[in-house]
Amino acid sequence: MTKRTQLALATALVAALVLGASGCSGTKKGSAGAGASNPAAANDGKILGGSPVKGGTLTVLSNQDFAHLDPARNWVMPTMDFATRLLYRTLVTFKAEPGKAGSEVVPDLATDLGTPSNGGRTWTFTLKEGVKYEDGTPIRAQDVKYNVERSFAPDLTGGPDYAAQYLAGTEGYKGPLQGQHLDSVKTPDDRTIVFELKRPVAEFSATATLPTFSPVPQSQEKGTQYDARPFSSGPYKIESYDRDKKLVLVRNEHWDAKTDTVRKAYPDKFVVVMGLKGGQIDDRIIAGEGADASTVQYADMRPESAPKVLPKPDVKARLIAESKGCTEMLFLNNSRAPFDDPKVREAMQYAVDKEAVVTAGGGPALNEIATAYLPPALTGGKQADTLKIAPAGDPAKAKELLKAAGKEKLKVSLSVSTGDKGAAEAIQQGLSRAGIEVVIDTVDPGAYYDVIGDLATTPDMTFTGWCPDYPSGSTWIPFVFDGRTIKDKGNQGNYSQFRDEATMKRIDEINNMADAKQANQAWIDLDAELMKKSPSIPVLLERKPLLVGPNIAGAFGHPVWTGGIDYATVGLKDPSKSQG
Repeated sequence: MTKRTQLALATALVAALVLGASGCSGTKKGSAGAGASNPAAANDGKILGGSPVKGGTLTVLSNQDFAHLDPARNWVMPTMDFATRLLYRTLVTFKAEPGKAGSEVVPDLATDLGTPSNGGRTWTFTLKEGVKYEDGTPIRAQDVKYNVERSFAPDLTGGPDYAAQYLAGTEGYKGPLQGQHLDSVKTPDDRTIVFELKRPVAEFSATATLPTFSPVPQSQEKGTQYDARPFSSGPYKIESYDRDKKLVLVRNEHWDAKTDTVRKAYPDKFVVVMGLKGGQIDDRIIAGEGADASTVQYADMRPESAPKVLPKPDVKARLIAESKGCTEMLFLNNSRAPFDDPKVREAMQYAVDKEAVVTAGGGPALNEIATAYLPPALTGGKQADTLKIAPAGDPAKAKELLKAAGKEKLKVSLSVSTGDKGAAEAIQQGLSRAGIEVVIDTVDPGAYYDVIGDLATTPDMTFTGWCPDYPSGSTWIPFVFDGRTIKDKGNQGNYSQFRDEATMKRIDEINNMADAKQANQAWIDLDAELMKKSPSIPVLLERKPLLVGPNIAGAFGHPVWTGGIDYATVGLKDPSKSQG
């Protein structure tokens, strides 16, 4: 059978499983369902494997290297999860619990969640006593300041933009590598750090969960080479790192559990094996034999593996498939033809066959059709449907709009990560119905965000998602649709290169609202206005299917890190059965 045929059979079986379980419940077509009606959701909110025992080696099987481990550059959800739980600590962090409890912010390096003053324009944090690096030297407030400053360096691209958005006096600042420092981040002593903001930010505590707010001592600065060897402030340190092949973490003996209420650090060692095929990873963990019994997977389970998992209770019991809480989108490059024309962008809303993309992604058990930009977690649990377009699209309407724009025939490029090739082909086939020819380019997952984030190499279209860094519309719309965030290199979020004065003005107005409830509704209203301007096409709401081996304990999908396994608490049932 061809790969396409195998995928069709796989997704048909997944769909049948969902329908068989839910009967005639009237579940919305394309919905991922929930609870007992969806076999993929059987373990939602659960901790798999019981309580871990300290010791042993936990192996992570991956199809890719990490995009960036440098905390100034780390802004990809699974990598943030891995690195902030194992390698470095932040001022505050999220609880290590499944479900809603995991969204609660708790102190990490800091003694509390920060103290606001000056009407919310000043935030002060105090570091705990006794926190140390891997060499036993104390972690200082100046080191957190230094990493915040590093996030402005033009060479250290790809990281969170919150410091640039929130801190006062950053205009034209290029980082500390040439000896310049920010006046708006003060460190009156080794344990106190004060942030002066350009406007009140009531949720700045949540912002301080990001890797930007972890410590890097200036003495360890290696520029772009810091990616290969971050200096540990967490429970593990790097023993060896062979890029694209293998990363080995061993215990940081200077990490003190008494200063850390979140990380449990059960395994003695973490080994990440990279460059494996997705299907190969799935098959190894499904079998769960020998060393593979003590493994988890980093990238999502392949859609075609679903029939090997969902019908088998013993294997399904080892599947985590929490909602990612993100919106996967087809980003249209608004900076040039043909997508600089609003009519062409509107046509694309009708041309995409979202139903086909759902099928390519594993069927309704693992995906749901997106009808708006903001994910349901930011809109009261349900997405809006402003345009009311059928799930399979409306190619006739798309052709009509293209004709009105004088673009009846189009040829455009689409870049996707190799794991999204099936989705790209479904997009390609859907757009062909409207006379749009799509040329697909697949990019290695470890390099994907660098490629699409470089304006010199950005294609006509990209397929990726955006996830809230914490539950607020301020972490979503400004990063995806504010034209002022666009960078020549390391561009993140606004892959559409959408520059719209009315949108930017409204973003500023909402950011200045003191009432959180009012601001939340304003983000939802702005979402509806943006859908009409169509800078990108919302396509999917996904689950994150991850398999774990039969010797894994304490595993659950964390609600903040897009359903990724929380490395703070995962471990082994029997360390003596692990290898490595």
